[in-house]
Amino acid sequence: MDLKYSFPSRRSAVMSNRGMVATSQPLATQVGVSILQQGGNAIDAAIATAAALNVVEPMMTGIGGDAFALVYLSRSKELKALNASGRAPYATSVETLRNLGYQKMPETGIHSVTIPGALDGWCVLLDKYGRISLSQVLAPAIGLAEHGFPVTGIVAHRWQESQVKLQANVNAASTYLIGGRAPESSEVFVQSELADTFKKIARGGRDVFYRGSIAEAIVACSQENGGLIAMPDLNDHASTWVTPISTNYRGYDVYECPPNGQGLVALLALNILEGYDLKSLGHNSAEYLHLLIEALKLAFADAYRYVADPDFVVIPLERLLSKSYAERRRKLIDKNRASQKVMAGVPGTEGDTVYLAVTDKEGNSVSFINSLYQSFGSGIVVRGTGICLQNRGALFSLEPGHPNCLEPHKRPYHTIILGMVFKDGDLFLTFGVMGGFMQPQGHVQILLNIIDFGMDVQTALDAPRFRYIQGNECAFEPGFPPEVLQKLAGKGHRVVALDDPYSQQFGGAQAIMIDPKSKVLIAGSDPRKDGCAIGLW
Repeated sequence: MDLKYSFPSRRSAVMSNRGMVATSQPLATQVGVSILQQGGNAIDAAIATAAALNVVEPMMTGIGGDAFALVYLSRSKELKALNASGRAPYATSVETLRNLGYQKMPETGIHSVTIPGALDGWCVLLDKYGRISLSQVLAPAIGLAEHGFPVTGIVAHRWQESQVKLQANVNAASTYLIGGRAPESSEVFVQSELADTFKKIARGGRDVFYRGSIAEAIVACSQENGGLIAMPDLNDHASTWVTPISTNYRGYDVYECPPNGQGLVALLALNILEGYDLKSLGHNSAEYLHLLIEALKLAFADAYRYVADPDFVVIPLERLLSKSYAERRRKLIDKNRASQKVMAGVPGTEGDTVYLAVTDKEGNSVSFINSLYQSFGSGIVVRGTGICLQNRGALFSLEPGHPNCLEPHKRPYHTIILGMVFKDGDLFLTFGVMGGFMQPQGHVQILLNIIDFGMDVQTALDAPRFRYIQGNECAFEPGFPPEVLQKLAGKGHRVVALDDPYSQQFGGAQAIMIDPKSKVLIAGSDPRKDGCAIGLW
């Protein structure tokens, strides 16, 4: 094994053959491990970990947000996908928002809120595949919220960045600020109202949230803030079992959740990039990065055109994901020049946050993501509950006729995605990258690090990343040689070199790989976050 540390985290991959949990926060990782040790399976551990992350990374995630999951069942070798994203209120529409004076969807406030889908997703997964009770799964999160936890360094930094946003809402300020300020690193933070909410859910199940007292509190919060959420919106919410979408990249089958998520972007980009000998170009060379950026531009152009709620529009996934379509799109790339304007393609008639990964000792695996979208979501907290409401509605379009146009009871374009990779029919990798529109870009970069360049899973996460922003603008974190950035600028890219090694722009990844020969679990945890991977003994 090559023990050279090519990139700055200096972490080794974590190994075990009896189960593994990888998250962005050490206490949450330990919660997942404890559930596995108590006899829970990967599904139980994933939900317990997601609940713990609601407490210890409250700006990122919670039951006021949405979730998606890929679940691999080792005994039957089945892969299941759950869409637990919420919908717009029945009373909303483009005309309604226009009449309120909005020319585009607001990024914060009550009109950016969609119905929280995460908790229903947790309960659906537990009911279908879990082994232990909801109360057992929520117990660690209740303890962390009730007794408090020491705020970790990167979490404290993100919390402080949102201080002004939290000060703008009375309930948010009373829930997340101490005397009007964000908590500091190592300061113990208690969330007694959230603990009480979790206790209610542990006793009464999902109906407390969608039909009972918590639902009533959410509706009252909406009314107090001039919103449109009513009891039928919560009563009628349901998660959806969906069919994963996939492509084969150099012999590896890569799976993502289908739209309304943006996993399609990663698959489209991989299809385009498969036509190049990337390894010969050298990792993170200017020539290599140019192709990745241009492929992602094309993939995002298609996503912005086609990704929407499939209950409202027909999405030509089979044609978008065909290799012949990728070949046509690939021809649009100039190897020497950045494209100035990229349009969505027409497939034609020939055949498109917090993240955690858990694998148990039986080989069941869960790829799970749960999010409020932007930091502290809408900035609105439901009085007396400790629930921060997401701002997923911000991603709707107010352009009439657009596939992602705001409509009653519709789900918006969703940034949170997650992945699994299989090799010769066996699970190879459970992974994900949090970070808004960085997520599919992170998926592509990490997969190429592993598949094309043979990196171990931790090194693949450590490697410096870029983020395509828009137009010809692309951001780069520390670690890229100046001469490479100069060459990219010479090709017409607008290069933004950032000096913050922990910038949120480049996401945070977790991954668990299964060694094809030994079947040992090998995990990595992103150094851009406070988290870690822990294996069971």
